[in-house]
Amino acid sequence: MKILKTNSNHLATKNGVSKKLIISALILGLLSFNVNAQEGSAFGIKAGLNYNANGDYFESIGDNAKHPDRNIGYHVGVFGKIGDRLYFRPELLYTATKSTYNSDDFSMTKIDAPLLIGARILGPVSIFGGPSLQYILNTEFDGININDVKDDFSMGLNFGIGLNLNKIGIDLRYERGFSNNEAIFIDNNLGNGVVSRIDTRPDQLILSVSLAL
Repeated sequence: MKILKTNSNHLATKNGVSKKLIISALILGLLSFNVNAQEGSAFGIKAGLNYNANGDYFESIGDNAKHPDRNIGYHVGVFGKIGDRLYFRPELLYTATKSTYNSDDFSMTKIDAPLLIGARILGPVSIFGGPSLQYILNTEFDGININDVKDDFSMGLNFGIGLNLNKIGIDLRYERGFSNNEAIFIDNNLGNGVVSRIDTRPDQLILSVSLAL
């Protein structure tokens, strides 16, 4: 009986120590999770990939999955961040995109200026959204420059989720235009002057990596 009692006390002590170690580890983990989050105002650089859709993005997923290299573009630029848990994040980006229409490439370069409001919801994880201003620099359809764009300036909407650890940030966002902004291309080679209309404000998924300086 004494042996059983001694073993029981030993197991109880061991379990108590194990529980304390687990609780301590959880507390340290939560503290590390919060300490590593990017805090306060910041300024930095960012770059990433743009993945366009021809028309509505979700209607184009199947077609895009068959040809994943067709509609990939990129962006580079700078960002600012004012605030902490609730913040304002303006960005200024140079963006180059490419879309494929009937096996012909439509490429475009533009300046994007997202004006985002965000909130940290759990440690380094945040959600954000806001308007994105677009100014078209150049459009080209299969090697031919297009000048007849409805509006060089247009506005869209960005919203997404971000992860910020110290100076490094990663975010994934969805962008869509408030309205279509068409470029008109007339193919005189066919004799009938066939008119093609191409949307210069397509839906996009945008993946970015940022570095606070």
